[in-house]
Amino acid sequence: MLHFFKKKKKPEFWKNYISKVENCKKYASLNDIRFVALDTETTGFDYENDRILCIGAVAIKANSILVSDSFEIYIQQDVFNKETVKIHGIRKNGKEVKVTEQEALIQFLAYLDDAVIVAHHTNFDVTMINRALERLNVGPLISKQLDTNYIYKKIFCPTDFKKIFTLDELCEIYSIKMHDRHTASGDALLTAQLFLKLIARFKKNHGVNLNNLIQTNYNLNL
Repeated sequence: MLHFFKKKKKPEFWKNYISKVENCKKYASLNDIRFVALDTETTGFDYENDRILCIGAVAIKANSILVSDSFEIYIQQDVFNKETVKIHGIRKNGKEVKVTEQEALIQFLAYLDDAVIVAHHTNFDVTMINRALERLNVGPLISKQLDTNYIYKKIFCPTDFKKIFTLDELCEIYSIKMHDRHTASGDALLTAQLFLKLIARFKKNHGVNLNNLIQTNYNLNL
């Protein structure tokens, strides 16, 4: 009967991810940090019933977007919502090569490594990924996280944190051309560009310490 009470063994891909994040070295400077700007396209906004269709991401390091260090994966659709196809254009039987949700997450975590996640309205993308991880009996993500909406409000609207800025609004403010909008990879690239512009302004105003920008009590130890 003792085996009944033993902790369930976690899969190797999950142990590898946890190990990388937990053993991440302290950063000597902002330029040492690998950020990963990400976006998800989904069947809707319901965390419990909707599913991720695509994950797109691109790395940022030393104040540069590393297009060669990017990620895109499409997921087989067990849930289909025809109403959202007109937004993201991903069809259930489209021409994209699709993998299982499990395989997509395994590949994404390997790509993510110990990077700091950057997204616009981070909570949505991370929660959708966490729900998918729960279905694999692992999770949630323990990566450090930054939200471009939060950074913008920290700089310009410190007394009005209830206001929500869309990615379109901030791209317009910073004159970022919106190519491939509402594709995961396209929105990840837009977020990366926005992040660099915001960080440049934040560094000018506050120096390089990002501790008070990290979501959910994480610390960068800068």
